[in-house]
Amino acid sequence: MLAAVSDEPEQARRRALLDPSPHPDLVWLSPGGAGHTVAEVRDRLVHVAPLSPFEGSRRVFVVERAELLGEESQNAMLKTLEEPPPHACLLLLAVDRDSVLPTVASRCQWVALDPLPERAVRERLDPGLPESTATALARLSGGDPSKALFLAGDQGGAVRAAVEGMLAGAVEGDLAASPWLALLAVAEQAGEATGAEVEAAFEAEAEEGVRHSKSEVEPAIKRAARRARTSVLEIGLLLAAAWARDWAVVAADSPDLAFNLDRLDLLSSQAARIPIPASTEAVALIEETRLRLRLNVSEELALEALCFRLERLLNGALAA
Repeated sequence: MLAAVSDEPEQARRRALLDPSPHPDLVWLSPGGAGHTVAEVRDRLVHVAPLSPFEGSRRVFVVERAELLGEESQNAMLKTLEEPPPHACLLLLAVDRDSVLPTVASRCQWVALDPLPERAVRERLDPGLPESTATALARLSGGDPSKALFLAGDQGGAVRAAVEGMLAGAVEGDLAASPWLALLAVAEQAGEATGAEVEAAFEAEAEEGVRHSKSEVEPAIKRAARRARTSVLEIGLLLAAAWARDWAVVAADSPDLAFNLDRLDLLSSQAARIPIPASTEAVALIEETRLRLRLNVSEELALEALCFRLERLLNGALAA
């Protein structure tokens, strides 16, 4: 975009692609430890957007991870989004349109980006990983390298183990140990760690002379912790749906199409006992629960109910 309006397009493209970019007409807003701040949005976007470009006829403003914008920050942008200066192009990068306020989404044109292919995701992972594990992580990531790297780490491994324990309990008809609590515990730890990181970021800014009010700091810490917690639960339920889907794939004698290629032995032993229709219904139950969690229902009760519904479904199918 900047290259198209430049007298030296190749040089403009090269400068725009550098990180950080020295191009004077590219403003890239990345969230810090405390996320996007209202002051940053106003000082670097709202107040700057009306200014004329330094080169060419365009200025480009990119808001990375727009889902981390607080409500006040999003509201601060509304006027600029609704009536942008003719030379300004505003790009908001977000996980999905539901992650920003409806008032913001309604003022934007939605452009869905395709996920990266499996091979491209695998190239971002540790080359020392076993082939089956690297392929499994790439498939489970849905084309998102950051998710694949998360799943390859200790916390991601803990999420996978917790999900496998939940579904194993449902298959075996043994939920006495409340296996859903393991997933909740991983989510809680993720939330606490993220909250601590945000608090440390605020403290570092305070040491540099940047002052924040208590009414700004505490909600930001809580929002970040809550976001991390719900993100882990979201990933956990997506992994659960992928596992149930793999029951059907393995039962249909197509194990090479399974997502969890590094868990084929366990999948095969479970899939041998589960009819394909029950597997597909299990996927639907898990997806229903995932959507319910977005409605601020009790996470513990929702996961507990899911496990018992799966236990009745799967063991009912076995009895039949």
